[in-house]
Amino acid sequence: MYVNEVTVRFCETDALGHVNNTSYFIYFEEARVQFIASLGYSMNVEDWRFIIASTKCEFKSQGYFDQKLKVESYISRIGTKSFQLEHRVTCAQTRTLIAEGTAVVVYFDFANQRSAAIPDDMRRELEQHLIAEGERV
Repeated sequence: MYVNEVTVRFCETDALGHVNNTSYFIYFEEARVQFIASLGYSMNVEDWRFIIASTKCEFKSQGYFDQKLKVESYISRIGTKSFQLEHRVTCAQTRTLIAEGTAVVVYFDFANQRSAAIPDDMRRELEQHLIAEGERV
């Protein structure tokens, strides 16, 4: 499991005073990028290898300005050409669940504009972060 923290910025809140729904997708993106970088893959756009096929978010409770959020990310499924990354956002202080999300990440060959098989070395790295459904929090 990969963990990072985010402090909610004022611009990420809305007129109702809580984190705007679109901000969670930014938190998920940041977590994805950091997670992939932690596996040793380049974050250079000239050598980018990933696209998002789908993403979703379920809102469980509200987040607020200046709140410290913990974003936990782990792999729930590995396919031939894609993997599913799960995200859990909780309050870093109270551990209250705020949001849960998923993203289907496709290994992509930009030169040929099509998906490609996940390389064996990457698959091994992903498997180290695989959490089976029965093991999930």
